[in-house]
Amino acid sequence: MKRRDFIQGSVAGSALLTVGGLSLSSFDTLETKCITVLHTNDVHSHIDPFPADHPRNANMGGVARRATLIESIRKENPNVLLLDAGDIFQGTPYFNYYGGELEFKLMSMLNYDLATMGNHDFDNGLEGFAAQLPHAEFDFVSANYDFKNTMLDRIVKPYKTFKKAGIKIGVFGLGVELEGLVDKKNYKETIYNDPVETAQEMTRILKTQEKCDLIICLSHIGYSYKNEPNKISDLNLAAKTKDIDLIIGGHTHTFLDKPTIVKNLDGIDTLVNQVGCYGINLGRIDFYFDKDKNKSNHGRTIVV
Repeated sequence: MKRRDFIQGSVAGSALLTVGGLSLSSFDTLETKCITVLHTNDVHSHIDPFPADHPRNANMGGVARRATLIESIRKENPNVLLLDAGDIFQGTPYFNYYGGELEFKLMSMLNYDLATMGNHDFDNGLEGFAAQLPHAEFDFVSANYDFKNTMLDRIVKPYKTFKKAGIKIGVFGLGVELEGLVDKKNYKETIYNDPVETAQEMTRILKTQEKCDLIICLSHIGYSYKNEPNKISDLNLAAKTKDIDLIIGGHTHTFLDKPTIVKNLDGIDTLVNQVGCYGINLGRIDFYFDKDKNKSNHGRTIVV
C-alpha cells in the first residue's frame, strides 16, 4: 500500500497488539491510563513539505503539518512522549546554511522530549553538533557511544526517565558503528560499544534500579540487513535482549505501517517501529496500563 493511501489520523493498517495475553477488553476503562508515544526518524533537515510535482511524496511532510498533528494528539491525550531516532541533520540547504540551528529550534517549538544521535548528526563534527545544542530544549541520549574523552562528555547521557500519569518511562539510545561510515575527524575519540551488551545493561538499570514500567530504546542501528543477516539491527537486537517494550528505529529509512512484533529472550513481545524518512510520517504507539500496570498497546503510522 502506498504511503499516500494513508490519511491523517487513519487507523488503516493498524493492529491491536497485546502483551502477556491481555487485550484492551481486559481493562477497566475507568482505571486505564494511556501513554502516547509519538516518534520520527531520519528527518534529514526537511523543514518544508515536498512540492506538488514531486513524483513520490507530493505535498507530504513539513514541520508545520507535523506541529498541527502533534497538537491535535496532545489535546486528545496530555500524556504524550515525543521522540526522535536520529539523523536530524543533513539533506537540505537549511542544514548547509544554518548548521542545525533551525532544526533544533523547530523541534523545541514542537516540544520534543528526547532524541538520539544518528551518523549524520556528526556531519559538522562534535564541535558543530555541540554548537547547536543551546538551541535544543530537549536532551540527547546515547548509551553505546562513549563520549568521555570528548566535548560531549556528560552532555549526551545514556538514558533518561519520565513520569506521566504515574507511569515511569525509561528511554535509552543506541547508535550505529561510526568507523567507516563517518570521517574519524568528525567523531574523534568517541568509542563505539556493542549495542546488544549495552542494551542488556540499560534494561537492567531501568528495570531493577529505576523501576520503570515502560522501557523504550531509541535506535539508530537500522531495522534489518537482508544481505547481512548477522549484522546487528533492531530486529535481532529485540530477539537477543529482554525487557525492552518498544524499539523506535532509524538509519535504514524503513517504512512500517504498523510495528513489527519480535519475541525477546523471554518469549515476550517487543515492538519494533520505524516510519521511513524526511518527516513524511509520524509514528504513534498508545500504551494502556490497568491499575496493576499491566499493559497493552495499539500502533499505527500517520501520514503528515
